[in-house]
Amino acid sequence: MFTRRQTLSLFGTAALAAALPGTGRAASEPLKQLRFGWQKNGVLALAKGTGALEKRFADRGISITWAEFSSGPPLLEALGAGAVDFGPTGDVPPLFAQAAGGNLRYAGTYKGSAAGSAILVHTDSPIQSIGDLKGKRVAFKRGSSAHNFTVKALRTAGLGITDIEAADLSPSDAAAAFASKQIDAWAIWDPYYAVAEKTPQTRVLTTAEGIAESWSYFLSNGDFTAAHGDVLLEILDELAKVGAAAQNDLDGTVAALSKITGVPEDIQRVVLTRKGFTLAAVSTVAPEAAAYQQALADEFYTLQIIPKKLTVGDIIWNGRAS
Repeated sequence: MFTRRQTLSLFGTAALAAALPGTGRAASEPLKQLRFGWQKNGVLALAKGTGALEKRFADRGISITWAEFSSGPPLLEALGAGAVDFGPTGDVPPLFAQAAGGNLRYAGTYKGSAAGSAILVHTDSPIQSIGDLKGKRVAFKRGSSAHNFTVKALRTAGLGITDIEAADLSPSDAAAAFASKQIDAWAIWDPYYAVAEKTPQTRVLTTAEGIAESWSYFLSNGDFTAAHGDVLLEILDELAKVGAAAQNDLDGTVAALSKITGVPEDIQRVVLTRKGFTLAAVSTVAPEAAAYQQALADEFYTLQIIPKKLTVGDIIWNGRAS
């Protein structure tokens, strides 16, 4: 179970005042604030930049706060502990969060591009194939979608996770370690991947195409979900509208996301035009997405990556108003 101390460690002092006072609010209390966790990509980042959610809920007197995270695992720790209400993540972080007893629910889903994740090596590296990763130091954030990608990539070469020296690093720490050659390879997702591949010192060993699908999820705090299903439906509806509008105006979306994230427009355009990428496919959790997630949970339990067998359906929101 996540402790208050673990949650506090996720935030700087300035963010704490905004993020934590609303924890443990009673279901009977009128909703006055929505607390979003976000990462520097995707439709939620666009919604933040346009103020779409602020506008959606303004006439109901609901204010919006935002807390930024570099990856899914810390975001879900905060969400499960009640420090945020809603946020996006890749496929693996919810498995670790559920196994740890986190108080959360799958609220929605969207599917990204498998071409937007890659294993990177140095241009002058002797590593030429996935099989060459054996015995090498490979960085990825444990419990992230890159963890799943790494497991599946290694399997294509008859290797397991114990055949490499795994380095559990956040994207920013891994970027620094990669630049200084403290690691041999780095499994990472966009926009970090798009930034790294622009440098002449980087070579793409493989993308996730044909190796791992790219399902991502919106998660919500369990107590919040039970009390405010009607609000969740509105959040997903607004994000679907933001995503559809953004997909229909890629030039404008490139500029908007570049401003929000600080990622240069040329790199942001690469992210948005990856094969199969779309911002428009926001929905509640469809059977296909649920089945994928259950298969992933079973696989990670068999590989002893997560400590217990999970029934993913136990924490999938029913998609109905409270």
